[in-house]
Amino acid sequence: MSADDLPATEIEAAAELKRLAAEIARHDRAYHQLAAPEISDAEYDALVRRNAAIEARFPALVRADSPSRRVGGAVAEGFAKVRHRLPMLSLDNAFDAADVEEFAARIRRFLGLDAAETIPMVAEPKIDGLSISLRYEGGTFVQGATRGDGAEGEDVTANLRTLADLPPTLVDAPAVLEVRGEVYMTKADFLALNRRQEAAGDKPFANPRNAAAGSLRQLDSRVTATRPLSLFAYALGEVSAPVADSHRHLLRRLEGWGFKVNPLARPVASVEEALAVWQDIGENRARLPYDIDGVVYKVDRFDWQGRLGFKDRSPRWAIAHKFPAEQARTRLKAIEIQVGRTGALTPVAHLEPVNVGGVVVSRATLHNEDEVGRKDVRVGDTVVVQRAGDVIPQIVAVVAEKRPPDSVPFVFPDTCPVCGSHAARPEGEVIRRCTGGLTCPAQAMERLRHFVGRVAFDIEGVGEKNVVFLWEKGYVHGPADLFRLEDEDRSRLQKLANFEGWGKRSTDKLFAAIRARARIGLERFVYALGIRQVGEATARRLARHYGSLSALDAAMAAAADRESEAWAELTSIEDIGPVVAGDIVDFFAEAHNRTAVADLVAAMAALGGGVEDAAAPTASTSPVAGKAVVFTGTLTAMTRQEAKARAESLGAKVVGSVSKKTDYVVVGADAGSKAAEAARLGVTVLSEAEWLALTG
Repeated sequence: MSADDLPATEIEAAAELKRLAAEIARHDRAYHQLAAPEISDAEYDALVRRNAAIEARFPALVRADSPSRRVGGAVAEGFAKVRHRLPMLSLDNAFDAADVEEFAARIRRFLGLDAAETIPMVAEPKIDGLSISLRYEGGTFVQGATRGDGAEGEDVTANLRTLADLPPTLVDAPAVLEVRGEVYMTKADFLALNRRQEAAGDKPFANPRNAAAGSLRQLDSRVTATRPLSLFAYALGEVSAPVADSHRHLLRRLEGWGFKVNPLARPVASVEEALAVWQDIGENRARLPYDIDGVVYKVDRFDWQGRLGFKDRSPRWAIAHKFPAEQARTRLKAIEIQVGRTGALTPVAHLEPVNVGGVVVSRATLHNEDEVGRKDVRVGDTVVVQRAGDVIPQIVAVVAEKRPPDSVPFVFPDTCPVCGSHAARPEGEVIRRCTGGLTCPAQAMERLRHFVGRVAFDIEGVGEKNVVFLWEKGYVHGPADLFRLEDEDRSRLQKLANFEGWGKRSTDKLFAAIRARARIGLERFVYALGIRQVGEATARRLARHYGSLSALDAAMAAAADRESEAWAELTSIEDIGPVVAGDIVDFFAEAHNRTAVADLVAAMAALGGGVEDAAAPTASTSPVAGKAVVFTGTLTAMTRQEAKARAESLGAKVVGSVSKKTDYVVVGADAGSKAAEAARLGVTVLSEAEWLALTG
């Protein structure tokens, strides 16, 4: 192609680049989605070459939807982090009809519906792939990200541009539109890819989901471009203007924009209809061209979805009805006792490797001492294994007729297999725990692994493998040591170049990743401490209620007195009862824990970091942001559950009992002792109408 054949002016070049982008995108869809190519490969290649030649002559005119951006670019050093404007939450699971019926019953209770009112829903297959978010601005695709931990994912924009199923531009779309969906690989494409992997001497993938995830997370998008990835769209994230009033309407809009939506999605008006769809899809599951692991039920009406809102990690308006777990038989070779970060002794079965639902399983949990005894699991037994929820391997039963004649019952140890300390089992509990505390290497190691985990500090490059390595080499003994590695141990770490996978470049990247996480939010910090019974949801509630680490620390010190106002305040927080509160207070009361926390904060501060105060979940313009609110009595405009959810969405702290620190008590009909206690303490009492007026 000579220079004389190219446009002479920028105006001409811009017009032709626009035309080429649209034409090549149309041919991509015809070839990859419709299997009906309209032109030959040579003609297609000529269009791509002309586009590249014009871009080379007019580099300032390269478009965001350019075909050159869809076929990969330079190798990236890594994936940047993307903070989701709206969290990408997971779904609650249902495993039988009773779970689905309870899901519908919860919706009725929350919305105050009577038994006769139908709950319109949409049932659609749950694709076994990788969840992604696609951001369009001005109708042009500008950013794509993985779900990650739900709050923060990885920027895989360049790789997503290589997908033929992804429309580069949208017509008549809002200024900001975030589409969510699933990247997957069909069964046929997976088998063909593995044949190519084996022919090239590379390791084949275990299953289509792993193949899709590995392909999308390639640092070189040119590799992703060679992988046969597909995409289904099924939801929205952030939008600048409404695009639909129901889920069914949304699916039609997505199709109109050029996205593929699952053709098996169907409307249902009752639990019975939903279960019938689940049964039908399940019976045809093996014949589908892609893997699914269940059916998702979503409330169809968007106004109801808005009222139902979200729990800590999942929406109230959707649930995944999983298919029965696949099972297989294998031999149990050994039972190992593992020690967790709280000292819990957990029995783990080591198995002859067996394929269960497309995944090779060699280990399975036995849960606890009572479970081993109840199932009478013995070394040498033939056992039935399944993946619970198609994820966690577990032993379902022993095949008694295949038991070896010389087998003996398994005796659960009463001492820690790691440090030798006594393993106590408190009365009424099923878990036996090592009493060695942080002097037990296993507990210290597991606490470190928890600390660097994805939901905690999430330090890139310090995963389970590397934290074990650093521990075994003596470089890290506790969380604070991680933040002192660069200053105190750089000379020692330089010796790591003698070990495989370590060198100056890798250690420099490690130090940079640690510095980047020296500043962290209170919610993640509290979770990372590994306090017994404090998961993500409880850590979030503590952070939102107390606001800062200093306030939390002072409150826990005061709450050591179980008769104090601080204790009453702690136990009034939603879902924190006396048992959980006791574990939290006891953690902060132990001298070595307080020393470890102070040491960690000091090490973070030395790198210019610290623990950020918890931000209110909504704008400060909300009149109830940061206020402690108690609901009591029967409400009429909405259920109490909906009122609590609405208050929390406005930044209020919903508590369960009245104290001097309560700001408002909202009383409905038949309000009892809480209203009287509010009057006695001089706390502001609002009627339901006054509350609604205050919150708009």
